[in-house]
Amino acid sequence: QVQLVETGGGLVQAGVSLILSCAASGYTSGTYALGWFRQAPGKEREFVAATTWDGANSYYGDSVKGRFTISRDNARNTVYLQMNSLSSEDTAIYYCAAGWRGKMHGSSDYQYSESYDVWGQGTQVSVSS
Repeated sequence: QVQLVETGGGLVQAGVSLILSCAASGYTSGTYALGWFRQAPGKEREFVAATTWDGANSYYGDSVKGRFTISRDNARNTVYLQMNSLSSEDTAIYYCAAGWRGKMHGSSDYQYSESYDVWGQGTQVSVSS
């Protein structure tokens, strides 16, 4: 059974950087695409970033392009989200998600929460202005 555990959230000031980590277990490395979504209070879940099963390609939501970077280490079964230039608009619960690579037929598939099979419990990121 695939399990995901996010770490690295916290309360930070605007303008600083933060790195989130998501440790995956229970699956064969390289079989799942990994992504990050976030949900702010009163808002729908939003796609943040995703990476293909081999890390060769990455995709980003419009609101984080140029500021966030996703990467994965298949040897450690871990995916990271480097977040720079944080603002209060980035305040949300951040969720890691894993989607079987066979469901990802095109770049747009990575942006839909329905493409992902397993979700972490989430980690809170709060940015004070």
